[in-house]
Amino acid sequence: MMAMNTVPIILAAAFGAVMSAPAQADFIDTDWSVAGFTGEAWFINPQSVIGKSQEFYRGFAQGVFYTCDYAGQSSTYTRYDNDAFFANPEFELFLPLREDMTQGSETLFVHRITCEGDDDPAKRRVMYPFVTNEARKSAWYLFEGGVFSFYTP
Repeated sequence: MMAMNTVPIILAAAFGAVMSAPAQADFIDTDWSVAGFTGEAWFINPQSVIGKSQEFYRGFAQGVFYTCDYAGQSSTYTRYDNDAFFANPEFELFLPLREDMTQGSETLFVHRITCEGDDDPAKRRVMYPFVTNEARKSAWYLFEGGVFSFYTP
């Protein structure tokens, strides 16, 4: 039988192990390179963006789609299993990329990244949906009538 004072120690150790596990699901903080575009470009010239980058690092972001210079950036995500993601009409434009998006991954993460703009409405920004998967090397961003693909080395 365990002594009563060892139970809190065991619970604290278990909680610490769970909390120190790497948070793989919400990974966006890196330098993403724009690799391609699938869909219909309405106003943007996709070739002017391909090869450029989009960087996120904690409260900072800069790149071809979104910038937030430590001005109140926050992010959240929703987890989808692959079938649920592609069944959602909101994500219909991602369908041609299904094979690439699901390779090595059972789950897709739809991120909403926002910048408050340091109390300046002209600097407020939202980047949504920015999608990653469990493989953590690729991302996708719905913009205009198509999807830009990203990779990180």
